[in-house]
Amino acid sequence: MSAPAVDPGRLAENITHFARALRRAGLPVGPARVVDAIRAVAAVGFSEREDFYWTLHAVFVSRPEQRVIFHQCFRLFWRDPQFLEHMMSFMLPQIQGVHDERRADVGEKRAAQALLGDARPEPPPLPEGMVEDTPEIEIDASATQSGEERLKTLDFEQMSVEEIAEAKRMLARLSLPVTPLRSRRLQPAQHGARLDPRATIRAALRQGGEITRLHYRKPRIRWPNLVVICDISGSMAQYSRMVLHFLHAVANARGQGWAKVHGFTFGTRLTNITRHLATRDVDAALRAAGAEAQDWAGGTRIGASLAAFNRDWSRRVLGQGAVVLLITDGLDRDETGLLSHEIERLHLSCRRLIWLNPLLRWEGFAPRASGIRAMLPHVDSFRAGHSVASLEALAAVISAPGDTGEKARLMRLISPING
Repeated sequence: MSAPAVDPGRLAENITHFARALRRAGLPVGPARVVDAIRAVAAVGFSEREDFYWTLHAVFVSRPEQRVIFHQCFRLFWRDPQFLEHMMSFMLPQIQGVHDERRADVGEKRAAQALLGDARPEPPPLPEGMVEDTPEIEIDASATQSGEERLKTLDFEQMSVEEIAEAKRMLARLSLPVTPLRSRRLQPAQHGARLDPRATIRAALRQGGEITRLHYRKPRIRWPNLVVICDISGSMAQYSRMVLHFLHAVANARGQGWAKVHGFTFGTRLTNITRHLATRDVDAALRAAGAEAQDWAGGTRIGASLAAFNRDWSRRVLGQGAVVLLITDGLDRDETGLLSHEIERLHLSCRRLIWLNPLLRWEGFAPRASGIRAMLPHVDSFRAGHSVASLEALAAVISAPGDTGEKARLMRLISPING
């Protein structure tokens, strides 16, 4: 494939404009990188579009999660000369029934917003002598949805740069409270229904055998651990970033009741990021976690990753009635025998296993993938995890032992699929 049609005399200007678009889309691109990019292209050349792509990629992309935005910006800026008209189909409001709305690809909305900025197409001029007839439109304000409410239900993958920033601020304000557990161990109490005869007799012996006061006992209260196992493979990258922002807020909030919050990520291998969550600055925490998790936006090996967790970490972190949040789409590339065995073992090791799956946002979702069918019978609750509202709903039911989410409905679909 030939290189993009670019005037060599304006190559530096075009690369500079492209770098500005990347910076608006959220990539840390400064003047030094622009100079490096121009020099790199001059040294390597761009007789092939692929060479040109990877030369700029090597200069501008420094983290795995930046690949999607770079790819969309490159495709729109260098390959599609009609990107303006192409992207307006979903960036502007449309009249229902006139045009079919198109969902943006992953990162496409942020890339288009970075390239277009505040530009809007001008309406076509009216023919000479024609007067524009503007009908009055009455809007019922009570039926409109506020921007914050709309943002709560918006899919993480369909958010713009500003929407992602606002969603992160909303996630930072969310809480994940937990109900304490009643232990079988007892502790002294001032009053209660359970008498402590030993303490009563010991106190009486100190007073010559006369019982002047009865002593009581009550069950000791303990707080469970929260263990989050998050899929960071390519299909889950954007959801994982938002969930980890939420996890950081939970780990650093006081008064929610968790004894400790443990975080693990997996793609092709398991990574413990618990110590990074202790960093108060969320950006620094996620940068450190991303640097340690080298398999970000790669493949998916759920069974092997859960086997590593059960072997190395389950006894350390799943004590005291831990609650496990498993965030994955369930699309495993390995055979399902290992996955079924390991998810069952994980379920037996914790008090509650809650599975958050962003694919559940689709109305016609069915457990057709073999990985989903292998995992679903061994979870306590199966819920969506694609928006701020879904994580907000999780906070309301995480301590409800009777909540199963969508598990019961989907379990009824498994038998016909297997049959």
